[in-house]
Amino acid sequence: MGLTVEIDKTSGFCAGVIGAITKAEDFLEKNRKSGERHKLFSLGAIVHNDLELQRLERQGLVSIDKDDLEEIRQVDGEALLIRAHGEPPETFAKAKEKGFNVIDCTCPVVLKLQERIREAHARLTKDGRQGQIIIFGKIGHAEVLGLVGQVGGDATVIEDLAMLEEKINDGTISLTVPTEVFSQTTKSPAEYATICSRLEELMAGARELSVERFKGTHLLTVHDTICGQVASRHARLSRFALEHDVVIFVAGKASSNGKVLCNLCKSVNIRTYYVGGPADIRKEWFRDDDKVGVCGATSTPKWLLEEVADYIKGL
Repeated sequence: MGLTVEIDKTSGFCAGVIGAITKAEDFLEKNRKSGERHKLFSLGAIVHNDLELQRLERQGLVSIDKDDLEEIRQVDGEALLIRAHGEPPETFAKAKEKGFNVIDCTCPVVLKLQERIREAHARLTKDGRQGQIIIFGKIGHAEVLGLVGQVGGDATVIEDLAMLEEKINDGTISLTVPTEVFSQTTKSPAEYATICSRLEELMAGARELSVERFKGTHLLTVHDTICGQVASRHARLSRFALEHDVVIFVAGKASSNGKVLCNLCKSVNIRTYYVGGPADIRKEWFRDDDKVGVCGATSTPKWLLEEVADYIKGL
C-alpha cells in the first residue's frame, strides 16, 4: 500500500489566535493600501511559531517585549497589539501613557477567566477575610502573568502536582482557608483534575473529614477554565495518535500548548516526533508502509501542517 499521510482536521490555530492574526493582517493591509506609515507593534510574539512570525514580519509586524515598552519614550498614535494571551491592567496603562493606540486581541475565553479571577479575589478578601487563589499554569507564561496581574500578584501559580505538594509543605498554600482554583486555558484537563483531586483530599484530611463530608464545607471551589476547544482537542489527539504508526507533531519551540499536546501523543504512541517544520524531519523515522499522522498546537498554522505533510509524501 505504501506510506500514507493524514493531517488532523482539528489541529491548527484556535479561535483566539485566529482573531489576533486576522486583526493584525487587516491593519497591515489597510496601511499598505492607504500608504500610511504607521507601524503595527505586537507586545510579545503574536503566536508561538517562528515560521508564522516570519510570515507576519514580512508584512510589517514588529514584535517588541516589555523592556522595549519601558524604554520607548513616547509615540504618536502608533498601534500596539495585545495578543490573545492577554496582559495585566498595568500594561494597558503603560501603553496608553506612552501614546500607543492599543488594539486589544485578548482571547474572549481568557478575558472571561480574568474576570472570574477578579471576582473570586473580591469574594475571598471581602471584609478582611482570608482566602487564596491557586492557578494551574506555566510560571512566566504570558497568559499566566496576565491572570496573576488581575489581582495584583495575590495568587499562587503551580505547574504540576509536585509543585502543589511543595507549596503546601513550605506554607505558601494553606489547607485550612477558603480556596478557589483556576487553570490556564491551554493546560491538560486530566492533569488539572488530578491536581484538584489531590488538593481536595489534603484539605479534607487537614480537617479530619472524609472527602464527601469536606465537599459540604464549600471551602474549595474548582473552576472549569480550560478552553473547550483545547479540551476537546486532547481527546481527539489521543485517538488520532493511536490510529497512526507515526505522529509528526508540528509546533514552535516556545509553544506551551505544543509541549502539552505532543507529550499527550507520545504517551499513547512512542513514535511521536516534535518538529518546527519540514527541515526537522528525518527520513529514517518512517517505514515504507507507515500510516503517518500530522498534527499540531493551537499556535500551528494550517499552511505549515500542509507543508510538512507534502514534504513527507515527497520523501
